Amino acid sequence: MRADIVPGAVFPDYELPDHEDVPRKLSDLQGEDPMILTLARGHYCPKEHQQHLELAAFYPKIAVSYTQIVTIATDEHHTLQEFRASVGAQWPFLSDPGRIVQRDLDIQEYTDPDNDPMIPYTLVLKPGLVVHSIYNGYWFWGRPTISELWQDLRAASAEVRPDWDLSKPGLREAWENGDHSAFHGWNKRPSE
Repeated sequence: MRADIVPGAVFPDYELPDHEDVPRKLSDLQGEDPMILTLARGHYCPKEHQQHLELAAFYPKIAVSYTQIVTIATDEHHTLQEFRASVGAQWPFLSDPGRIVQRDLDIQEYTDPDNDPMIPYTLVLKPGLVVHSIYNGYWFWGRPTISELWQDLRAASAEVRPDWDLSKPGLREAWENGDHSAFHGWNKRPSE
């Protein structure tokens, strides 16, 4: 991985076609939420299937927790669709058969010249694509468990959500005075 991709750094805002062949930027997919980003070997890898099956089982919790998830793989469009469907994923899969991400991040898995995949990394990103944590999954045990992702997302959310602790001084007063700017979701509603 490129030396500048570390916790606290901003991850590159790649734009790639999704599983429906629609160009998507990571920042647009993330919005104002934390995000799990998997850089995947591809459909051929049983380790990818296992990790993505676990993420798919975890997805209902991700979906209700104002968190996004995105997978980038070097698979071409139809193979990417098969990968996504085979694990039951409900989140965007981005296709990078040109290996733009692999080259830019310097993550070519040189031990597999037949498939030329990316070294599989999983990142937790705070809003603004700010790197919170990085897991190198070349060996399966290097990939994050659901418990580790939960801990990372708890810590990242606590950092970026002003309303994380409703007992924080001033929050109740702001709410009662109609100032909802510190309250996620409520800050988007029209004021009454």
